[in-house]
Amino acid sequence: MMHGALDNITQAVGNTPIVRLNKVTHGLQSEIYVKCEYLNPGGSHKDRLAWNLLRRAEENGLKPGGTIVEATSGNTGASLALLAAVRGYKCIFVMPDKMSQEKISNLRAFGAKVVVCPTAVDAEDPRSYYKVSRRIADETPNSFYANQYHNPANPEAHYLSSAPEIWKQTNGEFDVFVAGMGTGGTISGCGKFFKEKKPSIQLVGVDPIGSLYYDFVKSGRITKPFSYKVEGIGEDFFPTTMNLKILDDIVRVDDKECFLMTRELTRTEGLFVGGSGGAAVAGAIKYAHAHDRPGLRILVFLCDSGNKYVSKIFNDDWMRENGFLEDQPGLGTVRDLLAAKGHAQMVTATTHSKVREVIDTMKKLSISQIPVVEKGKLRGIVAEVDLLRHLVTGMKRLDSPIGDLAEGDYATVSPDTKIELVQSALGDAKVAIVTDHDKVLGIVTKIDLIDFLARQPSKNATIPPPSNGKPVKKNGAAKAKKPVVSKGKTKARARA
Repeated sequence: MMHGALDNITQAVGNTPIVRLNKVTHGLQSEIYVKCEYLNPGGSHKDRLAWNLLRRAEENGLKPGGTIVEATSGNTGASLALLAAVRGYKCIFVMPDKMSQEKISNLRAFGAKVVVCPTAVDAEDPRSYYKVSRRIADETPNSFYANQYHNPANPEAHYLSSAPEIWKQTNGEFDVFVAGMGTGGTISGCGKFFKEKKPSIQLVGVDPIGSLYYDFVKSGRITKPFSYKVEGIGEDFFPTTMNLKILDDIVRVDDKECFLMTRELTRTEGLFVGGSGGAAVAGAIKYAHAHDRPGLRILVFLCDSGNKYVSKIFNDDWMRENGFLEDQPGLGTVRDLLAAKGHAQMVTATTHSKVREVIDTMKKLSISQIPVVEKGKLRGIVAEVDLLRHLVTGMKRLDSPIGDLAEGDYATVSPDTKIELVQSALGDAKVAIVTDHDKVLGIVTKIDLIDFLARQPSKNATIPPPSNGKPVKKNGAAKAKKPVVSKGKTKARARA
């Protein structure tokens, strides 16, 4: 065999470089470095996962000629397809319909069968892509269901591969490890290894607005997830491969922050990464601003390549259509809605507030719900129906504390959430609570949204005709002056 050659492409997995960021970190005293996992042969860190999944499956009796079935946003599928091509397996992958065409085409290029399912359905809906993948696995003889959301081989892959490699490259000379939160394999597996080696290392997860993780970590409440666009991070359920207890902190980002940072990393740092990489760096920079000091070293995990997002994140038309470029017209943001409501004082209760006090406040202010805050952190919300349910139980205790009545039937948004997406947040939730750095700024109800939209000029109103006599729609080819839109978000059952 030729000297220096590998037996096959699977032996090229790993040994990805760590690179310092220089441009996007301007103004920070802290140093931010990135682990370039997108340089793996399959285009992402999921090559490590696929190796360990198949290793464990083969130990349990999987034989060549069998079929690998998995629910994936594309990266795990691509890595499994690569290994399957070398080892002689067939593949069936189930994907949500929000994924880029490049990802679908990439999987089919390896000969995999791809089944596309609707994104905007409940986790337990039989049409959801993880339910469909489970059914296909059950119905396919001699198949292996990779099940990355509940397979312990997922975090184990990073404990055995990613983390030791990082430790060897850095000699443990970093203070903070930052990773996007999807299935939890990376943050849980690497985090376990790093904590064993150096307990002082801070583990920071990055979660998109619309996902469940951030609110649960901050308040212990399971709030209402809603739509977001960034792929590969965030969840609307809790995978057993995610160890939230290992986290030291969590940072929230929105779609616009993710995508603009992704483009910036490519154009100024030469790092051609996907949206989850932009999300992780945006989150790391937020964390750095809050903890900035000379000598602080932050290491960020960059998951996948930008090749699969050329038609989306790197396409100006798609970015404009979704309101992620500054010249895109839109309805405004939650910040605009709150301003239109006026600057009324935000009323909150504590977990120790009495039922009697909360009822008196609601009556006095003619409001229907009150956020519950403890030690400056949102702990839930109490609505009229909760108080009514309490009083009709027969106990009729007006002096009971409301802590046990607080519930999670709300979604959280930021001041920069696009108005177009608040409707998604209010689809199932009673209200949307506006928070910024854990501080409660306001509540948005369905009637607030209706009132705000009713005051907006119609986007389809006809403007005076040009010289050719033909009427033109606003925001159409005649290019009426466009208002500026701030940051927005959308949902995802975005799986990694």
